[in-house]
Amino acid sequence: MRFLTDRKRAEGLGSAQSGVHHHWSMILSSVALVFLIPLFIFTFGPVLGASYEEVVAYYGRPFPAIVAALTLIVGLRHFAGGCQVMIEDYVHGLARKVAILLMYCLSYAAMAAGVFAIARLAL
Repeated sequence: MRFLTDRKRAEGLGSAQSGVHHHWSMILSSVALVFLIPLFIFTFGPVLGASYEEVVAYYGRPFPAIVAALTLIVGLRHFAGGCQVMIEDYVHGLARKVAILLMYCLSYAAMAAGVFAIARLAL
């Protein structure tokens, strides 16, 4: 008799053989975003409409810069996971692989550009 949990039986199943891992990563990123989005709004709000020098001084502090970078990274990672699911559902063949590759390239390029801009403001 096999004593396996439901999660262990389902692990590795799905079209890409990674359904459980993908589901858990989407759940974790959405929970992280529940906390990060309001925190980002409250840290971004005070400098909304401020001059460039005030924004640079504000994001020169570590807390607002870290919150902005984490929100950007987790948000774009969650976006990439959701887009991957949509592409897997509606696109087939070689176009699926190309679309997923392009979507991940776009997502990581946006992450890199955003983190670079935040780091440049913080320095």
